Amino acid sequence: MADTEDLPRAHVKRIVKNKLQELQAKTDGEEKKREIQVQKEALQALSESAKIFIHYLTATANDLCHESKRSTISADDVMRAIEETEFSEFLEPLKAHLEGYKKEHAEKSQKRLEKRVDLKRKAAELEAGAPAVGADNEGGGEEADTG
Repeated sequence: MADTEDLPRAHVKRIVKNKLQELQAKTDGEEKKREIQVQKEALQALSESAKIFIHYLTATANDLCHESKRSTISADDVMRAIEETEFSEFLEPLKAHLEGYKKEHAEKSQKRLEKRVDLKRKAAELEAGAPAVGADNEGGGEEADTG
């Protein structure tokens, strides 16, 4: 029976295997690529360790948040918690990841906005009786009788 707080096993396994392959490529080179096996107990231990780390980091970030008289934990709280728990070597990779996330999120938001504006414009053109830009009558309208 899986605990509701358990991390998804498939995700943990993928993360572990990807990291091991990355480390193997650095040490062995690409020519010696071999399948890396990880025991179920090892995956369970890594999963439980990650869960404990998440709980510890969350509690620390929550304390920092309460000290600032706020009720919402922010990314800055998490980064400060990482510093306080003496895991500062994780800060640079985390900051890089967050910057990539923000950029990706902004691009997706911009695309959604553009799509929404385009749909509204097309709807307004259809209401006014003008054909929408990019609309064509091929195969959809009445054809002239050539017979």
